[in-house]
Amino acid sequence: MARPTLTPIDVVVARLGAGGDGVATFPDGRRAYIPFALPGERVRIAPGARRGEGMAARLLARHSDSPDRVSPPCRHFGPCGGCTVQHLAEPAYRRWKTDLLAEALRRAGFPDTPIDALVTTTPATRRRADLALRAGAIGFHERASRRVVDAPGCSVLDPAILALAERLRALARSLACLRPEAEAQVNQLDTGADLVLRGARAPDLDERERLAAFADTADLARLCWATRDEAPVPVVVRRTPTIRFAQVAVEAPPGAFLQATRAGEAAIAAAVLDALADLPEGAAAVDLYAGIGTLTFRLARRFRLRAVEGDAAAGEALRRAATAAGLGGRIAVETRDLAARPLLVAELKGIDALVLDPPRDGARAQCEALAQAPMRRIVYVSCNPAALARDARVLAAGGWRPARATPIDQFLWSGHLECVVPFSR
Repeated sequence: MARPTLTPIDVVVARLGAGGDGVATFPDGRRAYIPFALPGERVRIAPGARRGEGMAARLLARHSDSPDRVSPPCRHFGPCGGCTVQHLAEPAYRRWKTDLLAEALRRAGFPDTPIDALVTTTPATRRRADLALRAGAIGFHERASRRVVDAPGCSVLDPAILALAERLRALARSLACLRPEAEAQVNQLDTGADLVLRGARAPDLDERERLAAFADTADLARLCWATRDEAPVPVVVRRTPTIRFAQVAVEAPPGAFLQATRAGEAAIAAAVLDALADLPEGAAAVDLYAGIGTLTFRLARRFRLRAVEGDAAAGEALRRAATAAGLGGRIAVETRDLAARPLLVAELKGIDALVLDPPRDGARAQCEALAQAPMRRIVYVSCNPAALARDARVLAAGGWRPARATPIDQFLWSGHLECVVPFSR
């Protein structure tokens, strides 16, 4: 067996990996994952830490440039770990994103699935962010590091979030409860920013007063505090933190999950509803991992709905909103951990269609039950092509086949991708 390569070496990049790294091969056959390298480029690399069956590599020099290489639009690209492929030209970028979905379906056994054109979102529209505060910087972590990259000119975030981050930078310097490091989770709601700060200890009385004054100055809807392992507690609520789905107002819990952009949310909803367009009005449907109602209220316009959500606060917010909108008789809300207690086949009798939008690690346990479920349609919404590939294989064992697939790029310049895939038998 060849000895591992430990010294710098020249290689040619073969392809772009799922995370956005260039992929090449060492002489001993192992894969090398090279940040900021593009297919066709000849580069000098230094081997690094093991990564799966391959090895991460550090780019030392680029001897040639791909014709698809462009100047990154954001000045923070490189040090900032938020984006990985801003150096890739738009046509090649769109092909790469679409191929992430095609490869997931191929690995699931469906190489010929028709794939719609990539739905794109625009820069500077990201309405939620998890920001790190450390040593006077506020932004995202450097790749594989605890170091925080200050990113005041981020090309992804909504300008309102960037403006709030600037205010938070000054606040972090003045409040001991935010040092030596803290986290800021921001949701841009219809009624303003909903901010959750997480630190090592709770603020004292003086610090709470200063946080409340900050909320006034920054015109926040709500500011909450949370220590590392505890649920957020409101410091001040200035306006009801509300967001609307299909004209239904939902009071969002602190840190509630939202789709990353409004345009991405709309595209996901449109693809889901289109996949169910042939079902009759008033059919029985289930919305799994319903959250606070992103898809629920849109689906309830046409179907009798059972909405299931594992997070108790999100489920209660959904239930209250449905009742207030007069939809309590049309939407049945259930709080249930679907990883521990997936819906069983017997519970799905009489259901015509099911929509699921699981977290990033997918829904393996639930898909094992769905594989044998007696219904007409399953619509899988995924933010992780790798999890989609695994769960689609499970559904395939039950005779389910994807009719088509829609890739939606609301995580710009990263390896993340939303996908909507309807399955039928």
